[in-house]
Amino acid sequence: MDQVRRCVDVTMIFTSLLLLSWPAIFEDVVAGTSGARGLIIGVATVVVLGIGVIILARRWPMLGYAPAASAVIMAGFWFGRHGSISPALTWLTIAVAAVILIRQFLGQRTNDGLVRDLTRQRAQLARQAFRDPLTELGNRKLFMDHATDALADADDTMTAVLLFDLDGFKEVNDTYGHATGDEMLRTAAERLNANVRGNDTVSRLGGDEFIVLLPRLTDDTIADTVANRILRDLAQPLVIGETVLTIPASGGIAITRGSGMLLDDLMREADLALYQAKADGKGVARRFDPAQFAEAEARRREENDLRRALDAGEFEVHYQPIVHLNGERTVGVEALVRWNHPERGLLPPAAFLDLAESLGLLPRLGGWVLEQACRQAAIWQAQEPGFELNVNLSASQLGNPDLIDEVRDILDRTGLPPSLLVLELTESVALVDLIESARVLGALKSLGVRIALDDFGTGFSSLSHLGALPVDVVKIDKSFVQAMQESNGASVAEAVLQIARTFNLAPVAEGVEDAEQASRLRELNCAQAQGYHFAKPMPAGDLTALLHRQSALSN
Repeated sequence: MDQVRRCVDVTMIFTSLLLLSWPAIFEDVVAGTSGARGLIIGVATVVVLGIGVIILARRWPMLGYAPAASAVIMAGFWFGRHGSISPALTWLTIAVAAVILIRQFLGQRTNDGLVRDLTRQRAQLARQAFRDPLTELGNRKLFMDHATDALADADDTMTAVLLFDLDGFKEVNDTYGHATGDEMLRTAAERLNANVRGNDTVSRLGGDEFIVLLPRLTDDTIADTVANRILRDLAQPLVIGETVLTIPASGGIAITRGSGMLLDDLMREADLALYQAKADGKGVARRFDPAQFAEAEARRREENDLRRALDAGEFEVHYQPIVHLNGERTVGVEALVRWNHPERGLLPPAAFLDLAESLGLLPRLGGWVLEQACRQAAIWQAQEPGFELNVNLSASQLGNPDLIDEVRDILDRTGLPPSLLVLELTESVALVDLIESARVLGALKSLGVRIALDDFGTGFSSLSHLGALPVDVVKIDKSFVQAMQESNGASVAEAVLQIARTFNLAPVAEGVEDAEQASRLRELNCAQAQGYHFAKPMPAGDLTALLHRQSALSN
């Protein structure tokens, strides 16, 4: 159509120029008073002018209509002056008029086509703005619009939001490809739509997450029924090519009455309920529970606080003395981390270490504690030669492939002799992977450090494990120490000490709380101990003062 329109435009220009130049150039040719030379000059003039107008019209489009307008004016002027027009001029005038009409018709057709194209594009854009192209469900924007209206019109009825997430969808994509994953999403959309009412809204929020709006409910159990029905339907086998799959999913349910709740809050409750469903083993639907929400909010705040604390330097290292029972002189310390919380005060490890482990922060925190403690111990060692430092290793630190290099680098930076560093780990940590633990501990021992097994006697199912680990020190669990006052408690502690000696391990008794326990341990020939009877964990400055006092007394 564009090419035809351009041809008509060119014809209109040349026809109009021919009409304009007719009286001056071609009238004599038609009358026979001008020869071939006049005809050639006339045609050349029209051609040159026409080409010029065409070229200029590319920059100024309105110029293309100037010849036609001038030709019509000239024809009218000629007729008014002479009262009649020659047949040639008449036919040229008719030709110009015909070309103008054709051009107008083509322009109208083009405009109609443009209008239709624009209308089609607007409809397509409107559809894309509210529809998910893969599943043909509504998208997030459509859901938000419908849900906002539903809450505004809820009156005294209830509005429910059901949030669904497909379990293991990433593995399906990775194993069978994205085409299979897309077909699974389309099938899930169909099954969701098949289990709701006509006035309910089903949307895909993105990825493998779907959301359902149930407005104007009079019975809240309907939401549970719909959610469970959807999960059962989704779990039905799905055949894609030669592959048989299921679509397991988990669901979260949030319900509100009236129009008092914000949509964002309702969706957040559904998301928290979905999180709970995942935690409960997946494949189930759970309602939002305010108590669980409060617990989740508290945990989220703790997680944020813990991450912030690492960057803000809110942790500090305290040291609990390890004494030689013969004279109760401090011969070493165990480094224990504390969190100096700006609102909750000084927090012990039990208040945050498990959370730090679950967040993957312990390798960083443990590395910081190790370096701080080694730096301080190097100072103490200068005034107390042979002074030992015990530092705990977590499970995530033991599994850190950079642990060996990190310990080596810290010893080099701080100047602490490796033989004075004792790295502690619990039996439960060591037994997660006995072979790997033995390899890592062996590599650590090659640096010159020693290895201690904490809470000794509480975690082994077989003493054969003890011989498999390159351990130097065992720390006897406080439960055995505190049980010595019972009728057969001393025999248990004595048996544990005998096991340690059998494997040629140095024993350290933990949790000594009174003089009687210390005295009994001496009778059992246990050389070293620690506990509140001797001293509580303290900042480095306080321990330095303690060492000075002990040194003054000995002199």
